[in-house]
Amino acid sequence: MGKYTFKGKAAVSLAAIAALTLTGCASVGGGDDSKGGGDSSAAGKDGGVVTVAETNKFSGANAGYTKTNLDINGHVAAMTREGFANVDTEQKLHPNEGFGTYKKVSDDPLTVEYELKDTQWSDGNKIDKADMMLWWSELSGYANDADEEAKTGKDYFSIAGSTDILHTTDMPKFSEDGKKMTVTWGKPNADWEIAFDSNSFMPAHVVAKKAGMSEDELLKVLENQKKGDPKSPQKQPELEKIGKAWDTAFNFTSTPDDKDVLVSNGPYKIENVVENNSITLKKNENYKGSMPGKLDEITLRTIGDATAQIQALRNGEVDIMQPNNVNKDTLDQVQQIENVNVQKGDQLAYDHLDLNFGSDTFKDKDVREAFLKTVPRQKIVDQLIKPVKDDASVLNSQMYVSSQEEPYKKATEVNGAEKMYGEPDIEGAKKLLGGKTPTVRILFNNGNPQRTDTFQLIKESAEKAGFKVQDLGDPNWSEKLSDGDYDASLFGWVSPGVGTEMLSQIFKTGGGGNYSKYSNKDVDKLVDEARTNLDESKRVDQIAEIDKHTFEDAYGLPLFQSVGYVATSDKISGVDKYQPNQTGVFWNVSEWSRK
Repeated sequence: MGKYTFKGKAAVSLAAIAALTLTGCASVGGGDDSKGGGDSSAAGKDGGVVTVAETNKFSGANAGYTKTNLDINGHVAAMTREGFANVDTEQKLHPNEGFGTYKKVSDDPLTVEYELKDTQWSDGNKIDKADMMLWWSELSGYANDADEEAKTGKDYFSIAGSTDILHTTDMPKFSEDGKKMTVTWGKPNADWEIAFDSNSFMPAHVVAKKAGMSEDELLKVLENQKKGDPKSPQKQPELEKIGKAWDTAFNFTSTPDDKDVLVSNGPYKIENVVENNSITLKKNENYKGSMPGKLDEITLRTIGDATAQIQALRNGEVDIMQPNNVNKDTLDQVQQIENVNVQKGDQLAYDHLDLNFGSDTFKDKDVREAFLKTVPRQKIVDQLIKPVKDDASVLNSQMYVSSQEEPYKKATEVNGAEKMYGEPDIEGAKKLLGGKTPTVRILFNNGNPQRTDTFQLIKESAEKAGFKVQDLGDPNWSEKLSDGDYDASLFGWVSPGVGTEMLSQIFKTGGGGNYSKYSNKDVDKLVDEARTNLDESKRVDQIAEIDKHTFEDAYGLPLFQSVGYVATSDKISGVDKYQPNQTGVFWNVSEWSRK
């Protein structure tokens, strides 16, 4: 549970909520009613099959990797990966003692002891010291020595989030049997409880094989890795092999010949992948945790169009749908289907327009400000969101969504967003342009009607000020986001619900999700301070200051908080509480059953 994710076909995993996905917290939620789960045992029975409609195409089993940090991959991870903690529907953490335990043994220095239970991978291999060392190595960036400005050194693992939680930790110490790991921090960290993101937890024995070595050899390389120093980068070729294997071995879009990459430690395991169509998971018979799956099989079907999802639900071809974007027509249609239960709520997700600081067009701050002055945010909300949510409003923070009431209020009092970028100011934009007519190429998902409509409204308004707006709409937009060959991007982030990793992931220089190439030394300093600040009130103040900088720098504009719903056939039990974070309906997948 770390990064923000890309939100569905249209969005990308908020400050008070950890790392973003391009629509991922990976661990499976669950538990009794006190933890937010429902008691479905009386209403359902073990066995059976459930089919879920998904907007995106599956692209890889490592949802922690930069290029596969997509919502559907995170949903698969929610069923196939477990870690030390889960997040309930109130965004509260609960230890997952079926996997292991953790406890803080010292505040100064911050020291945490992790202990594995008798857990194993689905192929029977025990989860052991090598797995833990690999997990720590990639999430801590211990050996990383890349210098962005000097273009020297290397980051060994391409993780979608940041290494800020664990980056001050020393090499872990292990008990003789390898089950107990002690981690000591060099500085306090507010997010220490979510340091180990299960999205990124990959089997060391498989990574070792893909790197051309044994698991023992992999462990030796990890234990002997040198601490990275950007001022004096060193080549570590064996570690580079491991990093490359972690990055690439689990990327597949159809059933791979090598079944090693399908290994799971969650209640379900990947059985079959039909390219661009579906992914089927079956019960993990070798599961050793405390939340075994009840169903025999779960299939995720890729159905990009919400109307087609509704038709599939109506026909009984799918049992559950949770579209990434909601409009009045689709919501009305779903609510009219008999024998279907609908849960509706605000997502911990938001749509936004980001400007690319690496593009020639937006190197000039005046041009950035001019473009943002043309964005008709209220019109976008009125036409696209208010028909679904009467009290929807323009989002005026990059850090918080409207439903996070107190932090959001504090941020908007400080950041000046409404004053700077309220109603469109075409004349003000023309004045800043001084007769120039820049071309702005906007990348977005043109397979998503809401994104397409947003693009058109932005284009019409910007062209009144003299901009030439070019359509770079592409159904494979997320694969192009990190390439930087565009001037602006239009998408959404969805949060895992806990932590502050998004600060480093998106807004810090060189962050794993900083696709805009945004860099502000004051922001970098504030990010570091906020992430080590244990005082929540003061941390919110620091985050509000970061928010203020993004608007003053003309970083881009938040548009609106996303509205969501889950529609479920009444033949399915256990899907009874709305989960607004990036795990969505899969948060308690082990509790699902069929009536």
